[in-house]
Amino acid sequence: MDLMRDPVTLSTGVTYDRDSIEKWFESGNQTCPVTNLFLNSFEVIPNHAIRRMIQDWCVEHKNYGIERIPTPRIPVAPYQVSETFEKIIAATRAGDDNKCQELVGKIKTWGKESERNKRCIVENGAGAVLADAFGSFSSNSIEKNAAVLAEILGVLPWISPIGEEGKSKLGSEASLRCMVWFLNGTDLSAKQNAALLLKEMPVNALAKIEGVAEALAKMISDPIGLSPTKASLRTIFRLVSSSADKERIRQRFVELGLVPLLLEALVDADRGVCEKALGVLDCLCDSLEAKKLAKANALTMPVIVKKILRVSELASEFAVSLLWKLCEKNDEGVLLEAVQVGAFQKLLVLLQVGCGEGTKEKATELLKLLHGYKSKAECVDSSLDLKYLKKPY
Repeated sequence: MDLMRDPVTLSTGVTYDRDSIEKWFESGNQTCPVTNLFLNSFEVIPNHAIRRMIQDWCVEHKNYGIERIPTPRIPVAPYQVSETFEKIIAATRAGDDNKCQELVGKIKTWGKESERNKRCIVENGAGAVLADAFGSFSSNSIEKNAAVLAEILGVLPWISPIGEEGKSKLGSEASLRCMVWFLNGTDLSAKQNAALLLKEMPVNALAKIEGVAEALAKMISDPIGLSPTKASLRTIFRLVSSSADKERIRQRFVELGLVPLLLEALVDADRGVCEKALGVLDCLCDSLEAKKLAKANALTMPVIVKKILRVSELASEFAVSLLWKLCEKNDEGVLLEAVQVGAFQKLLVLLQVGCGEGTKEKATELLKLLHGYKSKAECVDSSLDLKYLKKPY
């Protein structure tokens, strides 16, 4: 019983709201819902007469709080998208950055108009075409082609799936180097888009790009928004956990001061940032230098213990793993501090609530270690108030 916002007519003569009938077709139906007749064509024709009647009715009843529905834009057709992509391919081959920028701008405008347009653009091979254009212009002077590259970068993050061909082209050395260049730049929109795109790139190829660690660390020290921060943390986690050169990369991130940055970010972070930051810290603490820095930081124990059972199961797993790495048998100072901030109680509750097998083993080992220090330490409430701590942003 809702008002139609964009009435369209099928070949059977029956009028429906565009969004509703498109969802009907996308569900696999091939008939007209009212007549149940099989449709040879799914093309729809805008019913301007009905739409004007609805708009007139809205205006007449505005005193009852009825808002006039806006005149809808005509959705982009697949042939329009295909023709534009052919022109982008031609402009790319000719090295015409201005023409390519203009055409990509048109694609960007269509995508902003509706989700339907986005689906149409993606389904017609946007990933491969734009990835090829990005790689081609990246191979030349990045500074000279910065405008067209930034325009393409503004479209690529919402194209999902990009496809294997697109990912392969974006994973080239030239493309990755270009994304890192934008990550180091001053254009906030381009920085955000580069961060969102990098998290999907091949991790081993990315690890070889000069300056990638410095650029990602800066995204954490000088955040520009929640989404790019989460994306950057995810990229860092992939680099330090699964790249072929992870030991060298871990060491570089430690040298860049990532350990204290992550601890500060954890103080009042949301769930997504907490999980990713704890995961990165857990990987970094496989390094002796990172463990030393973490133990020396006053935030480490209170923050890590506080996150157990307070964020998510994944965050608790990372936090317990971190504690297990930091609480070494002969390090009495660290063990005393862990007991003082309530680690013993938290671990007991965690075992009662239930957790993964690996986490259970680590929690059990930690309880055995901490038990001997219960009488030596003055325990405090585990739900410490950390509002007095300096916020990272």
